[in-house]
Amino acid sequence: MILTDSAISQLQNRADQCANYLLDSKSVLCISHIDADGLTSAAIATQAIQRANIPLETAFSKRLGEPELKQLTKTDHETILFTDFGSGQIEKIIEYSEKGNFNPIICDHHQPSIAPSSNSHTLIDLDFHLNPLLFEIDGASELSGAGTCYFLARALESGSVDNRDLASLAVVGAIGDMQARDKGLIGPNKIIAQEGVDKGVLDIKLDLAFYGKQTRPLPKLLEYSSEFGIPSISNNPSGSIRFLKNLDIDVRENGKWKFWVDLSHSDKKAIVNELVKHAISRGLSIDKISSFISPVYELTQELSGTALREATEFSTILNATARYGRPDVGLSICLGNRNKSLTRAKNLLAVHRKNLAEGIGLLNREGVVMEENFQWFHAQDKIRDTIVGIVAGMVLGMDGTDPNKPIFAFAKTEEGDLKVSSRGTPILVKNGLNLSEVMRISAEHVGGEGGGHDIAAGATIPLQTEKLFLEQIKTTLELQLYNSSS
Repeated sequence: MILTDSAISQLQNRADQCANYLLDSKSVLCISHIDADGLTSAAIATQAIQRANIPLETAFSKRLGEPELKQLTKTDHETILFTDFGSGQIEKIIEYSEKGNFNPIICDHHQPSIAPSSNSHTLIDLDFHLNPLLFEIDGASELSGAGTCYFLARALESGSVDNRDLASLAVVGAIGDMQARDKGLIGPNKIIAQEGVDKGVLDIKLDLAFYGKQTRPLPKLLEYSSEFGIPSISNNPSGSIRFLKNLDIDVRENGKWKFWVDLSHSDKKAIVNELVKHAISRGLSIDKISSFISPVYELTQELSGTALREATEFSTILNATARYGRPDVGLSICLGNRNKSLTRAKNLLAVHRKNLAEGIGLLNREGVVMEENFQWFHAQDKIRDTIVGIVAGMVLGMDGTDPNKPIFAFAKTEEGDLKVSSRGTPILVKNGLNLSEVMRISAEHVGGEGGGHDIAAGATIPLQTEKLFLEQIKTTLELQLYNSSS
């Protein structure tokens, strides 16, 4: 993969360094995060390393704190490859490396740690640290963890090995990490997607942006279009059916509702045209209406009409496995295994959807606490700590929340501490919001750990420290807003 852009070329050069180090390793432990991006990162790394004939073990962790790093010192593997996390913990990782506990390679896209003695926000780095942010590529929108691992995979190629088939997983990771914009993937993510098209594993086309085109009957496809907020259709079962019945096309077959993928091009066009007319008549904004259509990424090796055909649904399946303690199932699916793995994943997906609906229902009933510059809620143990961030992102902008303020969500963990997830918007980030910094500083203030992206970040903090944590959030946000306006 020869790219001319200076930043991408620098990233590629660092990928070459990491690949050469891997190729000299006797054995590798790949440890990865447990969301869709983490699973696809691990799957890409696993296949690329196996194709390079390097002995490998793959494992997962939902966080990477001191206890997890200490546990890793017991590994028999010479090299540990951290995927989709590690940059925020690089200072500790370097400490263990210097003690001779393990040789680290970090392949991540989250914000790296800042040197404690630095007044200029100098990022801590090491020779085998692959992160787009080191080369001024946005890790929150231009390159995911899976995409970063894809660069590593391409650098591991030799002889007849061609790892471009892994581009489809990199796109699933990027989509799962919410990196697609109205006009699709951007930056290096877009380049990777095109390589997938060239290899024949991806198809990109303009289509309806609603989630569930492969697996939801038409009424449900429209009813669950809540993010688009179409009056009398979104979140309205009877309204969705009424809209479809008024169309001059056949939307049923053998007494059953069709799926979007079953429709002809002309029928799809007719539905979109009527949706646009309906939305205009109900006063929906032009920006919102224009978002009805966007680039859609399909995995050509998967069967049409299945949950693995489209990147959005594939990523949801993966989230449903890892966030419920079965990352092995998600990895198995990414590696091409179906049958039992896919059946288990679908069962977990049903549970996932139920829990998300219950979480949103809880917020609709209890609401959020509104502060001057942010909003928050505490789910206690009513929402799993592994999905509280997803719920926070889903409710941001819904009735009872303010889309102009970041949202922070608390939930108790099985380990006996608190998980805090935060979500912002592109506009807030443009205005100076950096949630990774907010979460890192606020967590350290109460003896915890935090980090992530400017638009979405997380932290783990001790129980009973919420009040101090929230006070520090307030202080840090005020400084960010002041600095951005001055």
